[in-house]
Amino acid sequence: MGDKTSAHPGAAGRAPTADQPSDIRNVVLVGHSGSGKTTLVEALALTAGAVNRAGRVEDGATVSDYDDIEHRQQRSVQLSLVPVEWGGIKINLLDTPGYADFVGELRAGLRAADAALFVVSASDGVDGATRMVWDECAAVGMPRAIVVTHLEAARADYEQMTSVCGQMLGDDDPDAVLPLYLPLHGPQGPDGHAPVAGLMGLLSQRVFDYSSGERKDVEPDPEQLAQIQDARNRLIEGIIAESEDEGLMDRYLGGEEIDLKTLIEDLERAVARGTFHPVLAAAPAVNGSRQGLGTVEVLELITGGFPTPLEHENPAVTTPQGKSRPPVTCDPEGPLVAEVVKTSSDPYVGRVSLVRVFSGTLRPDETVHVSGHGLEDRGHEDHDVDERIGAVSSPFGKQQRQLSRAIAGDLACVAKLSRAETGDTLSSKDDPLLMEPWVMPDPLLPLAIQAHSKPDEDKLSQGLARLVAEDPTMRLEQNQDTHQVVLWCLGEAHKDVALERLRSRYGVQVDVVPHKVSLRETFGEQVAARGRHVKQSGGHGQYAICEIEVEPLPPGSGIEFVDKVVGGAVPRQFIPSVEKGVRAQAARGVAAGHPLVDVRITLVDGKAHSVDSSDAAFQTAGALALREAAADAKIHLLEPVAELTVMVPDEYVGPVMSDLSSRRGRVVGTEQAGGGRTLVRAEVPEIEIGRYAVDLRSISHGTGRFSRSYTRHEPMPPQLSVKIREQAEKGT
Repeated sequence: MGDKTSAHPGAAGRAPTADQPSDIRNVVLVGHSGSGKTTLVEALALTAGAVNRAGRVEDGATVSDYDDIEHRQQRSVQLSLVPVEWGGIKINLLDTPGYADFVGELRAGLRAADAALFVVSASDGVDGATRMVWDECAAVGMPRAIVVTHLEAARADYEQMTSVCGQMLGDDDPDAVLPLYLPLHGPQGPDGHAPVAGLMGLLSQRVFDYSSGERKDVEPDPEQLAQIQDARNRLIEGIIAESEDEGLMDRYLGGEEIDLKTLIEDLERAVARGTFHPVLAAAPAVNGSRQGLGTVEVLELITGGFPTPLEHENPAVTTPQGKSRPPVTCDPEGPLVAEVVKTSSDPYVGRVSLVRVFSGTLRPDETVHVSGHGLEDRGHEDHDVDERIGAVSSPFGKQQRQLSRAIAGDLACVAKLSRAETGDTLSSKDDPLLMEPWVMPDPLLPLAIQAHSKPDEDKLSQGLARLVAEDPTMRLEQNQDTHQVVLWCLGEAHKDVALERLRSRYGVQVDVVPHKVSLRETFGEQVAARGRHVKQSGGHGQYAICEIEVEPLPPGSGIEFVDKVVGGAVPRQFIPSVEKGVRAQAARGVAAGHPLVDVRITLVDGKAHSVDSSDAAFQTAGALALREAAADAKIHLLEPVAELTVMVPDEYVGPVMSDLSSRRGRVVGTEQAGGGRTLVRAEVPEIEIGRYAVDLRSISHGTGRFSRSYTRHEPMPPQLSVKIREQAEKGT
């Protein structure tokens, strides 16, 4: 691993293929925005021969040909797959966005992968969000390695960064995160900075010189050997500590020289088990070179140390009806079970689904069963249908190269699945199965929109449906109280991408409008009123008079209607008419246009006419009576209150609690959550937390997360209530 003879690269222009799962490695690249993930993928593709020195394959595609939005925003916004080949092994490199708003794409990448490369900038270090993802991987035992980039930066310090990684990512054991190589610095430049020109292998005690643009294996000089020795001893001790051979440590401490073959084999097993996490260094090729620094070592780590799909436990499966089924294994001859990990739209071929095949073999033009994923609350309907797939292909940037099949353990793109969405399961139509879904982040930033024009209004529904079909982290809401169309997003950048895709991809121009919360109204005191609806305009007139009493009820009581009419003042057949009119007016509101709740309305008296009274007349009289009551009473506006549970590192608890208080929030409790984190529970008016998804990220430097749930409506402060009623009167 890294110290072995270099494997033969693949060929540019040819889609890598694998005949068996043991010849596949699925690797997700994780790191904060700007850490160099995409640059590393391009460097690995160049070294592996997937592209030429101009960064292109034979058909003109480039590894960087992704979404047009990514080019405009200068950052990755979606999961992308770059397959390469090294030493006869197909490597599926999954490049994920580093920005927190696109954590859904990251989670999809983690689902599709069997191991993770954490990309850390030598000049920026490890941020809190990267640590959170590291912990997620640790929880499921995913093998991880670290690649340090940006070694050319003036303040880059590889040795210090490996120490930081050990402290922050060592899972309480810094010796489980150790470098396999030390940087070899070239001559100092005029600015005093000595660029990294090669690597010194700690296990092999060899120097790998990249200064010529090609990796050269050379003998170290005495000074270099001295540099290697201390780090080598610590590395060997770290490897032996993870060895399955319990006697190996005693032999080593007894002075025995452990042979290189044994060390490498133990290292590879420890990496594959997820108990040891090697640190490597990498940099892109420069001046037309073919090999970037450290890229050969990274490729050898992936092929030699990362597990095959055969070693990865598959997610649980059931029937679409929920009946349990035995686990599926990574067997190309087994039952077909594949999962859509990403959905995108191509202007020429339509919807394209990136799938991970967990069992069986997926072939072009076969009919599969599509089972839904249970995200109806986000606007994603469940699916339980048969569909005929189109071509099966291997992506490279925007290009698709045809495949004859995709076996268990592999990743491929499938065309023409018009119903399948991200998270759906593809299985045999004769034996439908449903795979346990991965955890989707909850979108908590509301975006209220409306069509810009009549033509946009005609296209809006279809455009929104296609948008949420691609992105399961987005929730579409048609709010019945506020009559707004609301897209719930993960953050500002996520929101911007959604609007841009609506405009450029689906041809829908929308306007963003202020998001409204679902307010309510109630009476603050008991009051009596009379509704009189008497009109005579020739022929049958309209005659209805009713007298009511309105009194407030405890929260959550709703609308209660009571009939206390005596003596037939209001004929029995018109009592339901009064109730219908009262309830209709309550739904429309009596002060600021919000539904009335938590009152008892008692009909106590009234008058009718033998000819001119009617159902419609008494409905109108009931509504008038309620409006008259409201005019003479104190009306409270009720605002929704949410319970927030906020998880943050301990050092941010104070700022978070102070911020919640400034939002009229009430902290109801805190508790230790382990790992230096605290859970804060608070009740906060929903009108105050519209942008909390953005603000919490700023307060906690990207390390905090929260959930929210509706608890109740409660009276709004008088000054705020007056402001909202004035806005309602102005029609704003």
